[in-house]
Amino acid sequence: MVGTLKKGRDLTMSKIAVIVTNDVEDIEYTSPVDALKNAGHEVITIENKAGNHISGKHGASITADKSIADVSADDFDGLLIPGGFSPDQLRADERFVDFVKAFLLADKPVFAICHGPQLFIQTGLTKGRAMTAYTTVRPDLYYAGAVVKDQPVVVDRNLVTSRTPDDLDAFNSSMLKTLSK
Repeated sequence: MVGTLKKGRDLTMSKIAVIVTNDVEDIEYTSPVDALKNAGHEVITIENKAGNHISGKHGASITADKSIADVSADDFDGLLIPGGFSPDQLRADERFVDFVKAFLLADKPVFAICHGPQLFIQTGLTKGRAMTAYTTVRPDLYYAGAVVKDQPVVVDRNLVTSRTPDDLDAFNSSMLKTLSK
C-alpha cells in the first residue's frame, strides 16, 4: 500500500483513487473529494485518458489525472465512486470493473454514492454485502445478492455506500472514519 491505514504507524496521507467520466453528479464528486483533501489525503482522478476533461451533469469541469490503463489498485489505499450517469458508463468497460473488483477482493476501503454501487454488480462480489444506493439501483443490488438497506449511509467492513447528495454529510463522515482505522 502507498500509505498505511493501521493505527500506531505513521500516516502521511492515504492515496485515494476516484473513477469518473462525463455526467457524474457534480456534488457527489466535489464534496467527498474536498473532504478527503481537507483531511490530508491525496486524491487521484482516473478516467479513460489522463488529461481528459470530464463534464459534470451540472457543469463541473474535472480533469483526469491518470488513465485507467496506467493504474493498479495496488497503487492506492482506497477508492471513491461518485454517482450520476458516470458509473453506468464505467461499468461497461472491463478495465474499470476489474479495478473495482481488485479493491473489493483486497478489502480495501471503497466508497460509493447514489449510482456508484452499480459497478459492484458487474464485479459479481455483491452477495451478502450490506449496502445502499439510489432508489432505482437498490433492486438491482438486491437481485445481485446484496443485503440492501434504505439508510443514509451503510458501512460493511471497508465498504461505505450512500443514497443521494442529501446523504453527503453522513457519507463523508463515514468515509473519513473508515480511512482512520
